[in-house]
Amino acid sequence: MPADGASAARSGTQIVLLTLAAGQFLMTLDSSVMNVSIATVAKDVGTTVTGIQGAITAYTLVMAALMITGGKIGGLIGRKRAFAIGCVIYGAGSLTTSLAPNLPVLLFGWSFLEGVGAALILPAIVALVAGNFPIERRPAAYGLVAAAGAVAVAVGPLIGGFATTYFSWRWVFAGEVVVVLAILLLTKKIADAPVETRPKFDLVGAVLSAAGLALFVFGILRSGEWGWIKPRPGGPSWAGLSPTVWLVLAGLFVIWLFFNWENRREAKGREPLIRPAMLKSKQLTGGLTMFFFQYLVQAGFFFVVPLYLSVCLGLSALATGVRLLPLSITLLAAAIGIPRFFPLVSPRFVVRCGLLALLAGTVVLLGALHKDSGPEVVFLPMLLVGIGIGALASQLGAVTVSAVPDDQAPEVGGVQNTMTNLGASIGTALAGSILIASLTSAFLTNIEASSAIPSRVKSEANVQLAGGVPFISDDDLQQALDDAHVSGRASDAAVSAYQDARINGLRSALAILGAMAILSLFFTRRIPTKQPGAP
Repeated sequence: MPADGASAARSGTQIVLLTLAAGQFLMTLDSSVMNVSIATVAKDVGTTVTGIQGAITAYTLVMAALMITGGKIGGLIGRKRAFAIGCVIYGAGSLTTSLAPNLPVLLFGWSFLEGVGAALILPAIVALVAGNFPIERRPAAYGLVAAAGAVAVAVGPLIGGFATTYFSWRWVFAGEVVVVLAILLLTKKIADAPVETRPKFDLVGAVLSAAGLALFVFGILRSGEWGWIKPRPGGPSWAGLSPTVWLVLAGLFVIWLFFNWENRREAKGREPLIRPAMLKSKQLTGGLTMFFFQYLVQAGFFFVVPLYLSVCLGLSALATGVRLLPLSITLLAAAIGIPRFFPLVSPRFVVRCGLLALLAGTVVLLGALHKDSGPEVVFLPMLLVGIGIGALASQLGAVTVSAVPDDQAPEVGGVQNTMTNLGASIGTALAGSILIASLTSAFLTNIEASSAIPSRVKSEANVQLAGGVPFISDDDLQQALDDAHVSGRASDAAVSAYQDARINGLRSALAILGAMAILSLFFTRRIPTKQPGAP
């Protein structure tokens, strides 16, 4: 190929990569922005913080439930077309959200429309990378796309905090509309294989997969409020157990029915939603398992660190976002640098190094946290976690897609994004429930041991806080103590006891995340030792 032709081809693939990375960035940005703007959004649309948290839950549910279906639709109508349609739906959702006057409109625009759009876009991105890059270039391409999503988690609080502080949260969603329009203009550069056949869509399988995943994820997301097994005091109880147990079991049962239906459909020669035989691949299931654990630890870490910075230290959303930025530097360096400088390195070795870096970051922060520590203690852990996420991002996408023929890439994209959603949901719920349980236990133990706190206050605390102690700032705690007419030495002792318990809760959450990182190492033998396409 002439030099100018090679240059043009290289420029074209760079535009494709930028387009797909921008799509991945947008899909992740929303939740991180919304999480730091909850109170302001609630006030603007005339609802409560609980209402906005419900919208966040609904958004996660819609995405998780429809991801497998979205991947299959991409295989039926074409990955590029599914990506473009998803962008149009997502852009319409962003515009609706930016103009939302009340909660129902916000739910429709953000939770439903954007959720549906994301369910079409994310699996299509996985398949389009496979279709636009030769097998030896896919690790670098997948690494950059995955890194864009992880960077959005880190810079989301900064963007959300800046917009909320100086303008309005609505400008973030209005800006997304502009980005979506730019992405749509650039999609003409994306190559896609023509759809040769268009078999009948598996509607029953789509309903079963959506229902099973929705039940499972909803149960997990509500575990913090309902409890995992034993119902929380004052919470709902089904046959003496938390509804979480029943919802998770019901979800697993429906998913079992789904796989039985898919096997039956494939045996009759009909097109299934996903091919169950695909999941017998050791390499594919190994990659999916690593995706699950990565997002579990990653989501839990991004749950704990902002809580420490914003609640314990009282930093603003903007200042919290600045403290998360170092992660982006090492993340991009690892995601881009490893495929470029070590193109033939063993994927298994890189994945293990990435998991060890995640573990190291978690352990370093666990050891550095104490009542008098400042924001500087998160700097080194953020660098280490960034290296870990970047290393995993540089390998896992290529590992999963190369395990099956390219025509099955949309299905892999649907399953892969389902696993990342499940991992993130469980990671956040697990870290949150461990944090509150440890906080409650430590706080009640601390005030019981304090001689400065009257017996009356201790008795009231044991009764009223048995269901769980909320994770609040010192100012909010002081206000609650004033309202309860607790003052003087007792008030100071209660604040000190709570500060110790709060750090204990954060450390316990980090400990369980570290344990999950160690557990994931046992599954790395399913990752291949040679790069896809390597001799």
